[in-house]
Amino acid sequence: MIKIYGREDCHDCVDCKASFDINGIEYDFHDIGKSLQDMAAFIKIRDLNTVFEPIKGTGKIGIPVLITDENEFVLEWEKYLSDKGFSVVKAGQVCSIDGKGC
Repeated sequence: MIKIYGREDCHDCVDCKASFDINGIEYDFHDIGKSLQDMAAFIKIRDLNTVFEPIKGTGKIGIPVLITDENEFVLEWEKYLSDKGFSVVKAGQVCSIDGKGC
């Protein structure tokens, strides 16, 4: 089952979850804002995986991040779903200052 690390108050994370829901894709959501254990796991993931390199120093957090059954770390969740033929829900809101996501 896919794991998603994010926050309930992150609009991009809400869109990601909604997209998984409408497509009937099972996932395990870990809210890094509600659990120190999930926050620590996310920080370790972020520190050890090169997929986060492009966002380091940009002020972005790097959520939502998907961890697939193949242990692949995915930041581009929209592309991941689109490539698999699924619909993407976008509410049009973002949670970063520059307006480009979390």
